Amino acid sequence: MMDEIEDATFQHQAVLLNEAVAALAVKPAGVYVDATFGRGGHALKVMEELNQSGRLLAIDKDPEALAAAQQKFGSDSRFSIQHGSFAMLGQHVESQGLTGKISGILLDLGVSSPQLDDAARGFSFRNDGPLDMRMNPKVGESAAQWVARAPLDEIIKVLRDYGEERYAPRIARAIVAAREEAAIETTAQLQMIVAQANPSWEKGKDPATRAFQAIRIAVNHELDDLHACLGQALDTLEVGGRLVVISFHSLEDRIVKRFMRDQERGEQFPRGLPVMASTRGQRLRRVGKAIYAGKEELVVNPRARSAVMRVAEKLA
Repeated sequence: MMDEIEDATFQHQAVLLNEAVAALAVKPAGVYVDATFGRGGHALKVMEELNQSGRLLAIDKDPEALAAAQQKFGSDSRFSIQHGSFAMLGQHVESQGLTGKISGILLDLGVSSPQLDDAARGFSFRNDGPLDMRMNPKVGESAAQWVARAPLDEIIKVLRDYGEERYAPRIARAIVAAREEAAIETTAQLQMIVAQANPSWEKGKDPATRAFQAIRIAVNHELDDLHACLGQALDTLEVGGRLVVISFHSLEDRIVKRFMRDQERGEQFPRGLPVMASTRGQRLRRVGKAIYAGKEELVVNPRARSAVMRVAEKLA
């Protein structure tokens, strides 16, 4: 999936499709989890490599993703999908009696093109629509509700921590001042408030980009869910199983990179202390280096330009 960028409307295209499925090292009779189904681009390619004994479990928050799954896979007995967050990975896998038996897990983070391009979902400032931003529009607090009730300090923290916005205090104060005059209910309203409060516009980048990213992450608890999912992935995977994660901004990638690094290092002991590798608790081995979209993919799908994929294999 992906984050807001400065491009026109695109049809949904799975990012790093061939690379991600190759990284999963799909075994025909293996059991895999696509924990961010989206519109099923990666799932379809995984299914093509499974035989009748293989299985694919999918998860997604978005009700429209479930509808897409039904249309794409129908009654295929090898496929099933759960409605919910990937933070419930362990629970979903356990309910199938498959804990410790999963051959590979794929996380394609961010938002999908259909979500960005549908003004009614309120993810993008490209087309005016209701300020919603929820992955599941039937659950939780919308962006409009959050903007209406969040204290100034909370808005500053979200803009700074999740959007890496250098003008977070100034923009937050502008949001608070604006909501006292009238409710902020549309993406166009919020975009204008942020743009007017931002004193330094980056070339080729809308000044609202960081703020929209930050509020979306907060509303959907994206980073908290990512931490939870990664922790559960270790017990979910079988030995030799692969964890493949595609990130679209530095906050996500930093979490993934540190998690894989720490699980590869295991427990750290004082230098010079003779410790056997088996006692260090190393649970992952990183596979290769970070992978980015190539030139050919970027030509047909510019939204892939911020994608970075990391891969690790379970050791124990």
